Amino acid sequence: MDPRDDDIEFDFFEEEPATTEAQPPQPRGRLPRRGGRGGGNGDGGGGASARRPPGPPHGMTPFLRLLGAAVVLVVLLVLFGVALESCAGTSKHDQYSSYVNDAGKIAKSSQDDGTAVANALTTPGAKASEIASNLDGIAESERQNLAAAQKLDPPGPIRPENQQMIESLQLRISGVEGMAKTLSGVTSKSSTSDTAAALADQAQRLTASDIVWSDLFQTPANEEMANQGVKGVSAPPSQFVANGSLVAEKAMNLLLQRLHGAATGAKPTGLHGSALIGVSAVSNGNSQVLSQSAQNTVTATTDLGFVVTIQDSGDFQELRIKVTLTIQQSPAIVKTLTIPVINPGEKKSVTFKNLGAVKFAHAEQLQVDVAAVPGEANLDNNKGTYPVIFSLG
Repeated sequence: MDPRDDDIEFDFFEEEPATTEAQPPQPRGRLPRRGGRGGGNGDGGGGASARRPPGPPHGMTPFLRLLGAAVVLVVLLVLFGVALESCAGTSKHDQYSSYVNDAGKIAKSSQDDGTAVANALTTPGAKASEIASNLDGIAESERQNLAAAQKLDPPGPIRPENQQMIESLQLRISGVEGMAKTLSGVTSKSSTSDTAAALADQAQRLTASDIVWSDLFQTPANEEMANQGVKGVSAPPSQFVANGSLVAEKAMNLLLQRLHGAATGAKPTGLHGSALIGVSAVSNGNSQVLSQSAQNTVTATTDLGFVVTIQDSGDFQELRIKVTLTIQQSPAIVKTLTIPVINPGEKKSVTFKNLGAVKFAHAEQLQVDVAAVPGEANLDNNKGTYPVIFSLG
């Protein structure tokens, strides 16, 4: 064989790249053993004994990050929920408070109209037509209260109660209008008993309106607000008839008797009178009847008051009787109160309080005067004088 043939063959194999199998195996470093025994250097020398604390597997890291983010999100959602609930609670309280404030204005206005009705019925010398005109004006005022109540926007849970307030106002309008209509038709030939019964029937609507307001509006509204967790807010009261006896059938008969006298324009006839019955000193819850013939030692506490009782000693209803109490010291203490209406044989009392500074250990005179009523002839029983000495007790 030609030597060049060997060269060619050799050159061919020289240009072939070496394969992996052709390379000798490389020595691999030993991995540190877990929990190595002994404290020596071992085969790996001094560096082989240094161990890092075990950590989470490399594949767990994303999961832990996701878990942490979820926890943070949950905390934020809880805080947001608490804040939202707090805001909702404040908004609920404000909503109820605003409604109650508006309802309170209507309640007061309507109660004032009730007082106006009582004043109209007890105006001395007024004629039936004049009272009827006053009542018509009061009914118009109540219609305005009704319109205001219908425009209210109550919170949902107390909408039924608000409707009851509206119905109470409607009863008041109906009652006042009915009384005005009845009085406007009164003539000298009208039957007193029939007219009195008609007036009392209309007045019953006014009394019923107070029951509706209290039992069907005020009380259940307060209960519902308590159920809703609303604190510091109360539905307003409103009493249209302060004195039930003033609108009873007996009182209406007496009213018509008085109106008949006013219609004729003549001087009052028959027996009229107002008599002083007695005076009591009230102090610290104790009552002491005063004597006109003996010295009265009165303990002058901060709540000292004098109760004066009078009686209608005539046969007719009397109106706006003034009662005056005077302590005749220097300077004198003078107080006056008024009894709006009193019926024949009826007794009524007024209480004088906040008297001011009285003089101690001095004999003084306490005098009470009851104003004469129209047509009263006997004035001997209209006044009384009581000797008193004020002490500190």
